[in-house]
Amino acid sequence: MGSLVSGDSEPEFRVEGMAPGWDTVEVTSPALDKPIILVPLKKGARESRVLGWAGIRSGLRAGTYPFTATSHGRTVATVNLKVAAEGPAEIRRFVIGPQKAVSNAPAPIRPGTDVRVILTVQGPALGDSLTVRSPIFSDPMTITTNSADDPGCKCDDGGTVYAGHARVREDVPEGRYTLTVVSHHGKQIPKQHVTIAGAPIEHGPSWIVPGAIAAGAALAVGGVITVRRRSRTTASPK
Repeated sequence: MGSLVSGDSEPEFRVEGMAPGWDTVEVTSPALDKPIILVPLKKGARESRVLGWAGIRSGLRAGTYPFTATSHGRTVATVNLKVAAEGPAEIRRFVIGPQKAVSNAPAPIRPGTDVRVILTVQGPALGDSLTVRSPIFSDPMTITTNSADDPGCKCDDGGTVYAGHARVREDVPEGRYTLTVVSHHGKQIPKQHVTIAGAPIEHGPSWIVPGAIAAGAALAVGGVITVRRRSRTTASPK
């Protein structure tokens, strides 16, 4: 017999009391971006740990939703959970600067500079990737979570960090330009501005043909959406 348990404040799921020898449980719900995969906490354990977790669907209405846990086609547990309304995302940091040294203090950037863009969101995440558009770039650039360009600043604790790099056009005229960031669902967040000034940085010819950077994956709402247990029922495997 198994039972499906949720966290009281964060979206967290686990099964308890599973039969010996179980190996995987899939949790599905209309409220989820994609199924949650649960596996034994350790070999022979009757409790679980999360192997894969995407998140609550973006734009989901507040309400009570069913969650069903199945193992090899058998329903092992069900539970109804109350999902609170999605709160607004707060932009904590939005900076652009030379790729090797990004500062929170705005400074002019020379044409042809390799730059890094960092954006930190406090609250619901806006997805795995965001698209940055600006006249200073030849093509839209993509900033992602878990990026190698993430500087790992302690000031970002608790926030979702998006980062990426691109090269400023060598032929962009001096002036003040706008950076616009758009999520996968077309949601636009506050803009940032950058000043281009100074002599262009010349780069030698490259054998690599530049191409557009592809837009990113679907959105997944972060753990700040409150999920509270409403009720719980348990079904035994057939």
